[in-house]
Amino acid sequence: MPNIKSSERSVKTDAERRAKNFAVKSTVKSAIRKVAEAVHTGKADEAKTLLTKASSTIDKAVAKGIIHKNAAARKKSRLARKVNAAAE
Repeated sequence: MPNIKSSERSVKTDAERRAKNFAVKSTVKSAIRKVAEAVHTGKADEAKTLLTKASSTIDKAVAKGIIHKNAAARKKSRLARKVNAAAE
């Protein structure tokens, strides 16, 4: 445990931030997993609607500064490729 008062406060805020970031990352992963499952089961229409929801959750994570914009673009691109391959 730190001895300095500001360090004690930063430990507390770091823990709060980490918890919030973890929650957002978890929702992003869940959205990605739902799209992948829809593609795997062959539900192309459902996968397309889930893709739009997943894209918006990824974009929200980028806006909050939790995910880097290039990582978000990569994730969205990979999801779109899976959905497009399933639609064919």
